[in-house]
Amino acid sequence: MRIQLQRLASAFIEARRILIITGAGLSADSGLPTYRGLGGLYNGHTDEGVPIEVALSGEMLRQDPALCWKYLAQLGSACLAAQPNAAHNAIARLQALKPECWVLTQNIDGYHRQAGSPEERLIEIHGELAPLYCRACGATDERLSERLQQLLPPLCEECGCVLRPPITLFGERLPTAAVERLYEQLGQGFDLVISVGTSASFPYIVEPVVRARRAGGVTVEVNLSHSEVSNLVDFRLEERALDVFPELLSHIADHNICK
Repeated sequence: MRIQLQRLASAFIEARRILIITGAGLSADSGLPTYRGLGGLYNGHTDEGVPIEVALSGEMLRQDPALCWKYLAQLGSACLAAQPNAAHNAIARLQALKPECWVLTQNIDGYHRQAGSPEERLIEIHGELAPLYCRACGATDERLSERLQQLLPPLCEECGCVLRPPITLFGERLPTAAVERLYEQLGQGFDLVISVGTSASFPYIVEPVVRARRAGGVTVEVNLSHSEVSNLVDFRLEERALDVFPELLSHIADHNICK
């Protein structure tokens, strides 16, 4: 890993604009389940015999909110029970060192925020689990932890309709504001794009890698398993983000001290 890490450190130091794309593999070291891939809690079908993509879909939330909320509650409980790991913390520190380093995350756990990634350079493309809100009347509910201990699905205290988290369920459109921020930044280009712990199964995750490579930027993957971008990147580190990013931060910090 050391030679590849040195290459990554050199690319990071030289780059002005950087994009770090993160997926479930990053939070797996915090104890969270992944949808698919190594250690995926939701590989295959649910207890009800339907794929997790169906159980956690907008259509299922409308048709059978109790079933959808059964798995939303599992995700929510896991997120609340864990916390950011050393990789989240190191990424936030790297953003502090590089004022044009952005994070694009598919994760809904909110750990990048908790670790200190600046909100103005964080794109949560799939949203975050809290606060819950009511589509019918617009009321919000900040008590996610309390609601998960009660009868599911949680109901709005104002109108009695089913509450939902502000995340993008399978089959739903991405949040307009997040998409606009992403493409505004892609339009400015990135010198370095790092894909971390994601299967990269969505076009908007692959596109930043493709754009950077076409423009002559450096592209890197940090992932224990192969993904849709593995054959597109300049080089990859088949290591845990938990091991890579703290050491990367150490390289960058040493370089800054020696300048």
